[in-house]
Amino acid sequence: MTIHKEGYRTIIIALIVFLLIITILNVISPQQTYWHYALYVLAALTFGLIVRFFRLPERKAISENSKIISGADGTVVAIEEVEENEYLHQKCLLISVFMSVHNVHVNWYPVNGTVEYFKYHPGKFLVAWHPKSSTLNERTTVVIKTPESKQVLVRQIAGFVARRVVCYAKKGTNAVQGEQMGFIKFGSRVDHFIPIDAKVHVQLNDKVVGTQSVLASL
Repeated sequence: MTIHKEGYRTIIIALIVFLLIITILNVISPQQTYWHYALYVLAALTFGLIVRFFRLPERKAISENSKIISGADGTVVAIEEVEENEYLHQKCLLISVFMSVHNVHVNWYPVNGTVEYFKYHPGKFLVAWHPKSSTLNERTTVVIKTPESKQVLVRQIAGFVARRVVCYAKKGTNAVQGEQMGFIKFGSRVDHFIPIDAKVHVQLNDKVVGTQSVLASL
């Protein structure tokens, strides 16, 4: 397991801040007390959690054109028929995966194909499970056209804690199932808008693993 490139800056800043706080404390109060030891432990645990958040696991992704794999680690919080009005303008099946701070926050392409559409939307930072977070929060929208000319829309949505959505997709480039599509920092959601006739293989509250769990079949 390695550290994701999006975490380098945050980890270095956190390390500098913790070392600075500890140094100032020891200058002001050089005699070691239980409060000093408590601060050391707290700083070490917090720093460890930050490093863990940016972990990048090694996985061999499922690669099959007929399968739609999960684009994120997390919990399935919605499976419903909706009208997608940003780009597809048609009824779709929506499968939403919520990522807690304990999940890996890398996002992956759920299908093979060509990036047909990409757009970044600045916005608010409502909690990721809020009904309006998909239209009001900071987010990106990526549409992939599969080799069978099916369209799959993936939306990265920032949450209350998440303050930055990173997406590597570019219009006209190839999307390779299981390869990195982006990263969302600290708690968020990924929505998968898939064809209405797809066969769903997950249920509400299922735990899914990005690149490994099959959400549906085309």
